[in-house]
Parts: sequence; structure tokens; C-alpha cells
Amino acid sequence: MSEIARLEALEILDSRGNPTLAVTATLSNGIAATAKVPSGASTGRREAVELRDGDRSRYGGKGVLKAKRHVEGAIQSALCGFDANDQKGLDKTLCALDGTSNKGRLGANAILGVSLAVAHAAAKDHGRPLYATLVDKPANLLPTPGLNVLNGGKHADSNVDFQEFMISPVGLPSFREALRASAEVFHALQTVLHKRGYGTGVGDEGGFAPQLKSNEEPVELILEAIQKAGYKPGKDIVIMLDPAASEFFDEGSYVFAKSDKSKKAPAEMIALWKSWLKKYPEIWSLEDGMAEDDHQGWQSITKELGNQIQLVGDDNFVTNPEIFREGIKNGIANAILIKLNQIGTVTETLDCIQMARANGYGAVVSHRSGETDDTSIADLAVAAGMGQIKTGSACRGERIAKYNRLLEIERELGPKARYAGASIFERWKRPVKA
Repeated sequence: MSEIARLEALEILDSRGNPTLAVTATLSNGIAATAKVPSGASTGRREAVELRDGDRSRYGGKGVLKAKRHVEGAIQSALCGFDANDQKGLDKTLCALDGTSNKGRLGANAILGVSLAVAHAAAKDHGRPLYATLVDKPANLLPTPGLNVLNGGKHADSNVDFQEFMISPVGLPSFREALRASAEVFHALQTVLHKRGYGTGVGDEGGFAPQLKSNEEPVELILEAIQKAGYKPGKDIVIMLDPAASEFFDEGSYVFAKSDKSKKAPAEMIALWKSWLKKYPEIWSLEDGMAEDDHQGWQSITKELGNQIQLVGDDNFVTNPEIFREGIKNGIANAILIKLNQIGTVTETLDCIQMARANGYGAVVSHRSGETDDTSIADLAVAAGMGQIKTGSACRGERIAKYNRLLEIERELGPKARYAGASIFERWKRPVKA
């Protein structure tokens, strides 16, 4: 039995220059592994609490020294001598030690750092990659990526209300070829933007963030870029959207404050998405198309569009098994976004993925806008076997690190590797162009 001997935490910076935690777990046999915790900008109201110091004299109050002390104090005291291979028992102990429903006492950043670092150490102890130890069954499905190539909303200082416009290379034969095609479209998009006189600065997740004429123009620009790169929209590469509707939902209306200043009632918002899907059959996935608090709107859009397109719940589910279970019961969405730091432990994250599988929901493993070079979610996506990951554009090192890790996994798996491709979308039967 390999026991936990020591836990150490370090205050580091994420991709936005804000503090976050790196946690190192050292086992009794000397094996050590480190995990780095991400941080979100567009966050769900019911996410697990990310503990910040509140000391305005350091990092504007965003320091994480309290969380660091929890790791090296109460958490280390409770886990010293604990079997590193008992991930479920470890995570249960962490939750009990915190004692709150939202991990607000010790902080989800402290708890996740420990949970993930120990998972890495246990995998290293067994001489196996993380994706092979997170689940009991063989893991060999490489996920179809969703690359955020145009940014708006909270992720960019632009006049586009919707947050993410993504491409997904569903029609390529392997992850390696899918990533190549995506990079080629990304560079073609840069050329398209230059030609139109638009800026090519990038947002938090590496996508371009120009000032555009409307919320719809990004779709047109992406379709042009796909064709310019030599691929067929709706066949080789499709579009995924994450408007992050909670961010522009105010007192029962959807307010387009960044673009045309208009307001839409929930029914009008659904009508907008229906019109987009009719005009752009290349759109195959819609994440957070309604606000987290618009429960009736979510039920309505699921009833009207749930058999046509992937409807991903993020802010309304926050990778929380209890909340997700209630959403399934109420007929909300048909897929869930999976973010480790929304819930705070590896076990609860895997529970959400299993719940999605058991109920016929899709599951999309996701990064956060405030990222590090940690590549854990690449292994998680393969271990999950649900076939989808979103981890930013073909730009910025903290995003590319995850894609490069997936390339390594594909090579490690060799002939056993399979690429998910379009198979994950088959249940929604979006039109495919000839």
C-alpha cells in the first residue's frame, strides 16, 4: 500500500495572471506528482467555492494563501497515511473534512488540488498513465475537440454578446488529423479577418476577439474560413456554440448589451436559436443557450430542439451529481459540461460522467478560461470515454498543452486508439451536407 506522506501547495499564476494553486502529493515510497487548479470567469452560481484571501493588498484580494494553508494544515493532517489508491475514500474524506455543501470552508481549489494530485501520484505509482487508472475499463477513445476560435461575451473586450464560437472536426479519421484540420481553419480564419479589416487579437481562450457587426457574423466568418482551409462545413467540420446566456440574462429577459441593445423574452430567445439552426445546419451543439435560472426556458428549448441538436448544460448543472440528477428528472438539456473545479473532486466528476452515460446524455470535458499548463483534463476525457473535449483554440500554450497531451495519448495507444469524430452527434441527426 502506497500511503500519502506529505502534501505541499504553491501559489502560482493562471493564464490570466491571477493566483491559483499547485498541489504536490508525495507518497511514502517517494513518488510525487503535482496538479494545478484552473479558474473560471463565466461561472455558475452554484459552483463549488473557490477560496480567495480577500486581502486587497495582495493580487487585488485574489490570493490563495488561505487555501494553501488548508492543504498543508488540516487536509494534510487528515490524509497523512491514507491509501493513495483509494480515490473514492480519499474524496469522501475531503468532503467530510470540509463539511459544507459547496466546499466553502476549505475551498474547492484546495480540495481539487489534493484530489487530483493524489490521483496522479497513484497512477505514477502503478507506472500507468492517468487515463488508464481513473476508470476500471480500458480507455481508448480520443475525444472530438471543440476549439473556441472566436471569442465574445466575458471572454473578450468586443461587441459580441455570445461567448464562444467553436469548430469541431467531426469528419476526420483520427485525432491527429482532426487537430491538423482545426489548426488550418484557425489560420484561415485569421486571414479572413485580416481581409475584412478586423483585428486578430485573441481572448482568454485563444480565439480571435474582433469588433464585429453582429452576434451572427462570427458564424459566417467561421464558415468562410472552413471553406478557405479546404474543408466542407457540416461534413468535415461543424460549429458548436456557447453563448453563456446566464451572463446576459437580467430580470427575466436576455439583454444584448454589447451589440444591438435589444431585449428578448425566453420564447424569443428560443425562436432565435431555431432560426439559427434552420439557417446554419452546420451548428451541431448549443451550450448554455438559456440562462441557469431560466428553468422554464430550459425545459422549453429541450422539448423543442432536444431531438435536433446537442443541448449542453453548464451553469445550470455545474458538474454537481445532485443538481444534475434533478435536471435530468425535469427534462433539461441532453448533455452536460464537465469541469473538475466546479465540483472539486475526481470522484464526483466521474460520478457525473457516469450519470450522463446511464441517462443517455452527452458529456463534454472542459477547461476553464483561467487555465494552467496542467493536462489532466486530456486524460480525463479519454478515461471518460464520452468522446468530447473543449479546451480552447489552436493558440496559447495552456490550451495547446492539452491537445499535445492527446496526441501523446493517441501515440501511446497505437492501433487501439479510436477517434470519436461524428459518432457522438449521431443521436441528434443534424443535416449533413454532401
